[in-house]
Amino acid sequence: MRTEQPLTIYLKDYQQPEYWIDETHLTFELFEDHALVHSRLLMRRNAGQGELPPLVLHGQELQLVSVAFDDQAAAASAYQVDESSLTLHPQTAEFELAITTRIEPQNNTALEGLYKSGGMFCTQCEAEGFRKITYYLDRPDVMSRFTTTVMADKGDYPILLSNGNLIASGDHEGGRHWATWEDPFPKPAYLFALVAGDLCLIQDSYTTLSGREIDLRIYVEPENREQCGHAMDSLKRSMRWDEEVYGREYDLDIFMIVAVNDFNMGAMENKGLNIFNSSCVLAHPDTATDMAFQRVESVVAHEYFHNWSGNRVTCRDWFQLSLKEGFTVFRDAEFSADMNSRTVKRIEDVTFLRANQF
Repeated sequence: MRTEQPLTIYLKDYQQPEYWIDETHLTFELFEDHALVHSRLLMRRNAGQGELPPLVLHGQELQLVSVAFDDQAAAASAYQVDESSLTLHPQTAEFELAITTRIEPQNNTALEGLYKSGGMFCTQCEAEGFRKITYYLDRPDVMSRFTTTVMADKGDYPILLSNGNLIASGDHEGGRHWATWEDPFPKPAYLFALVAGDLCLIQDSYTTLSGREIDLRIYVEPENREQCGHAMDSLKRSMRWDEEVYGREYDLDIFMIVAVNDFNMGAMENKGLNIFNSSCVLAHPDTATDMAFQRVESVVAHEYFHNWSGNRVTCRDWFQLSLKEGFTVFRDAEFSADMNSRTVKRIEDVTFLRANQF
């Protein structure tokens, strides 16, 4: 049980990380009572001369299984573990670090990191949830290219998702299967996402102004299948608007939305795999109000717009949160004004500010 007081962090104390992570290769073995997370990190020292500094990785509520440098197992005396970090002592400026951790997603009631709820594995990593998955430099200025393999029982978890493009999949012994996803664009750990479950797929496509065809997918629980049409239409309108107004074209081959009943945020802009609370995606003419339809349109647009204002161009530290969020809120407000009534949108925004901020 942690007893120390939370550490106060000041903007004036910001320093660049001692090391960078160029590539992150993750393999998740998902089971009912635990998950094994194998990470392989290609790392290098930040510019500097002299003695190599210690490498301090963030980590919370993790069971460390193994550590290896360049395929050589590290002795227990070569690293130190405490409640919030793993400290190692690299011997070279560039190296490969392999770490295996064991976690228990089914007992993760904070719904931060990797958790299991309603028969589904899901993640929420903003702002500092990734450190509950594996030891890592869990800070937004460390951007890495991720390749993720997810393995699980095929009957219980037929859908295996992560960031980027699907590059390989197949069956495994014991009734299990796997899928490998590659995100070619560097991103911080808070944008990592994983979903495994028995979900229903609603599929469409979108052709960009340059002629690329993007596969659009919305995954929902089967009982919600008929309530996703408005969200899909909103997504396509958002993509067209961002191209026409800001000149920003979507950069992956697939864009996915997953609607989850047990999600502790309204929505999360994970690169290529947005995860939403169901209330922000589902809308049917027989049951939803006009305001509910507008909210779905606005939230879908907001998370999509983060692909450029927040994901590709991210924040250096969490003191810059208002930059990515403020700019994206402005973008989704302009989109909503263009899609509906600019005058009504302005009145609604001013009314909200007067009631909630002043």
